Amino acid sequence: MYYAHSGTRSDKSDWQPLANHLSRVGSLAAENARYFGAEQLAEICGLLHDLGKYSEAFARRLEGGQRVDHATAGAKIAVEYWQQAGKLLAFTIAGHHAGLANGIDHGDNRSTLTDRLEETISELDEVWKTEITLPQQLQFPPFKPAHNQVGFQTAFLVRMLFSCLVDADFLDTERFYLELESKQQQRGEYPPLEALRNSLDNHLSALASNHADCDHDSVNGLRQQILNHAKNQAQLAPGLFSLTVPTGGGKTLTSMAFALDHAIRHQQRRVIYVIPFTSIIEQNASVFRDIFKSLGDDVVLEHHGTFDDSEFRWQEDTKDKLRQAMENWDTPVVVTTAVQFFESLFADRSSKCRKLHNIAGSVIILDEAQMLPQKLLRPTMCMCRSKPAVICRG
Repeated sequence: MYYAHSGTRSDKSDWQPLANHLSRVGSLAAENARYFGAEQLAEICGLLHDLGKYSEAFARRLEGGQRVDHATAGAKIAVEYWQQAGKLLAFTIAGHHAGLANGIDHGDNRSTLTDRLEETISELDEVWKTEITLPQQLQFPPFKPAHNQVGFQTAFLVRMLFSCLVDADFLDTERFYLELESKQQQRGEYPPLEALRNSLDNHLSALASNHADCDHDSVNGLRQQILNHAKNQAQLAPGLFSLTVPTGGGKTLTSMAFALDHAIRHQQRRVIYVIPFTSIIEQNASVFRDIFKSLGDDVVLEHHGTFDDSEFRWQEDTKDKLRQAMENWDTPVVVTTAVQFFESLFADRSSKCRKLHNIAGSVIILDEAQMLPQKLLRPTMCMCRSKPAVICRG
């Protein structure tokens, strides 16, 4: 029998069978990809990602031997089975530890996929063919018709599959080692978005009842009109929306109210609030945590380089869960920087890209969208057009 990860017992009774790991990662990756219709492709990536572990060389590695390249084998099989189409999967499989390879050589000292596919690998035991079943044809999600964007969409699909795979691989490996220590994996299990909407609606109702000057032309009356108008638009089809309101018009809560209504209406799973300034992030995240505090301290993830979790110093479980959520953004509300968000979209390392698949199926709010650097505008808009709903706040 071949194993994916070693345990503590000499008889290997607590080691993880390789077929078990590949199957689990395939299933998790497929689940990750369901929001963009690439379940089959993601599952195949999961099934093939550690194919090189079906070798005597890797079996010796688990016993303390030398490091072994176990990613290239699956990439080679993907190209062998599905030729050019298989190369899209090969990028993901070959890079699940080393990071995504270049398509062509631009002289940046990063290897190309061709380089990686030419690597000499250990001989595989043919038993893998009895434990893994591969389809004859690949099923690609439909690409959106867009002039001169087929290449961009193809590259973005590779990144999304890469994210699905590396997150699934991390999660199953984490689960295995936690079970070795008789611990449970504490991820997910968040309240539904309907619960967040109810908390926000109650908060907004309380604000309105506390203001006596809510006639039609007062500031509070105008805020209420803006809120009502935005919420009425939440039933519209997903796309790109803009919210341009003067300072003091209530954009923060209005955009969140629209986002939650829109996400529930179109069966999305989270809201990602992208802000250019750290000071505003801390302020907005604090507001949202106060509104949703009855639902738990981990409902809102504040993710930026200067985040201070000291306010959770007496809640180690909450701190641990927030740290884990930073890895893959699986919380109902994520408040983050533009740098963190766009680096995830266009990065090549597994640690940066791991969260990417959880951006699919989300409503994204781009706060102060006019602050985006011009040179990033074109790829940003290409990305926005591929997402279910994006709100640009001015």
